[in-house]
Amino acid sequence: MTGGVKTATGRRSDVALDVENLSVSFGRGVTRNQAVQNLSYRLDVGETLAIVGESGSGKSVSCLALLGLLPPSTSTVETGRAWFDERDLIAMSETEITALRGDRITMIFQEPMTSLNPVLTIGRQLTEGLIVHRGMSMRDAEARSIEMIDRVRIPKSKSRLKQYPHELSGGMRQRIMIAMAMASEPSVLIADEPTTALDVTVQAQILDLMRDLKREFGTSIILITHDMGVVAEMADRVVVMHCGQKVEEGLVGEVFQRPREDYTRTLLAAVPKLGAFASTTAPPTVVASPIRPTRGETLVSARNLTKRFKSGGWLSRDEGVLAMDNVGFDLAPGETLAIVGESGSGKSTTGRALLRLIEVDDGDINVDGRDVRALGPTGLRAARRTMQMIFQDPYASLNPRMSAGRLVMEPMLIHRVASGAELEDRTAALFKKVGLEADHMRRYPHEFSGGQRQRICIARALGPGPKLIVADEPTSALDVSVQAQVLDLMLELQQSLGLAYLFISHDMAVVEQMSHRVIVMHKGRIVEMGPRQAVLSDARHVYTKTLLAAVPLPDPSRKRGVLPTLDIDAMPGGSLKEVAADHWVAA
Repeated sequence: MTGGVKTATGRRSDVALDVENLSVSFGRGVTRNQAVQNLSYRLDVGETLAIVGESGSGKSVSCLALLGLLPPSTSTVETGRAWFDERDLIAMSETEITALRGDRITMIFQEPMTSLNPVLTIGRQLTEGLIVHRGMSMRDAEARSIEMIDRVRIPKSKSRLKQYPHELSGGMRQRIMIAMAMASEPSVLIADEPTTALDVTVQAQILDLMRDLKREFGTSIILITHDMGVVAEMADRVVVMHCGQKVEEGLVGEVFQRPREDYTRTLLAAVPKLGAFASTTAPPTVVASPIRPTRGETLVSARNLTKRFKSGGWLSRDEGVLAMDNVGFDLAPGETLAIVGESGSGKSTTGRALLRLIEVDDGDINVDGRDVRALGPTGLRAARRTMQMIFQDPYASLNPRMSAGRLVMEPMLIHRVASGAELEDRTAALFKKVGLEADHMRRYPHEFSGGQRQRICIARALGPGPKLIVADEPTSALDVSVQAQVLDLMLELQQSLGLAYLFISHDMAVVEQMSHRVIVMHKGRIVEMGPRQAVLSDARHVYTKTLLAAVPLPDPSRKRGVLPTLDIDAMPGGSLKEVAADHWVAA
């Protein structure tokens, strides 16, 4: 926007938030680290401003500083002002900022499971802010909460008030966070990676929801994200940050089409694009002699896997949810088999069942010549040296009381891979392989960014020298440039060690880059399976076509249309019922 009338203090009325020369540091004296340096930007009324940059660039820190959410014992806002509604957020007292936070300015955090209180019901958490900030009665607050759950398109809204966060899928938890943030009709919404780790169809629904709520409430949005496809689809303007500084700012179309800075060009070049490897039959490689799956050999054989999760107690007559329904596949040494599908489709359940982290109701699992279901505790522990897992949520999977170095050493100690000086050397080498420094070994999980925590998880999985790695959304928390480095690392390790990957992901472009074969799952069933090129370039099932149509394109000149609502259960397997040929139209 340009123009706009001046307010009594001389500021423009069409600017929702005006940040001037914000600088934030952590530590004191020689340990002082400046995380944000002289950052300035404005957020216009009704605008979506994307802040992008690598992990550790200062994106989230700058926004947490605005809301007074940084720990005062370890952080300092050294300079800056942030004008909101004629007042400076930085100069506010704790009482004043608390009155605004969660009411006029709200935030959706990156990891909903760690942002929602696990011991409080969804209803308690939704109503709390309405009672505190709006003075509503419990009855009115519950009615408003039910209304917001309906608006974020979660079915059975009234019953959700009695549920706890662990009873909801990742996509549902993120919708609850959005409902909580939008319930008070805020002027400014800060969305910190709001679609991280969501599958493409749920991501599309969340983005549509945010646009709808923005139009309805007139909310201005700061969107912090590493997904350039989401930036292209959602943002009006873009701020690019690197090492705590703003390096570029402009309209989204200009930044994507004519980036001025080398760093911006590097970010855009690192974005995986669906279709980039459509003409090849195997994933791209980073060495001269690519490994191919060992034909005739089978590392993993899964047959007729069935798993039902009961929603009631042992005596309940509720049949529960069928998470896996007759699932079967083979996996060869050196092969990557990707599993894609919506939240709740059974992807992660399948991966966990393979490593016997959960017990299946029926079926056979054979890994590296062992009948996994028949192993006792000692045999299973020995078998797990050859099969490791990278979990989706790095913060929840790392012990907060152990240093990063000890976390990576632990599996090597358990399996007696190394000890003493050799263990230290192996750990330092693993840190280097995943792009971390040796001095990071002394830090604890809370001292790392989300992307750095995921790199620790990858190093931890590699330590025992496995033959199979189940990678459950291994790059979902990583910015595009670090994601590219980690994917290259995984490919390199596969080639040098002959690793097999069961690769679970919602990012179809990453799946195309990494996989040899692809499985598509829906409601516990495999609806399509085949070579990567066949599934992604010539999908046979309508559900697969819908997944591909939902992928955000890193191109602001094209906008996604409305996806069809599909009733897969009403279709026969392999149905060729057509969806729109192209859900992407000129902007």
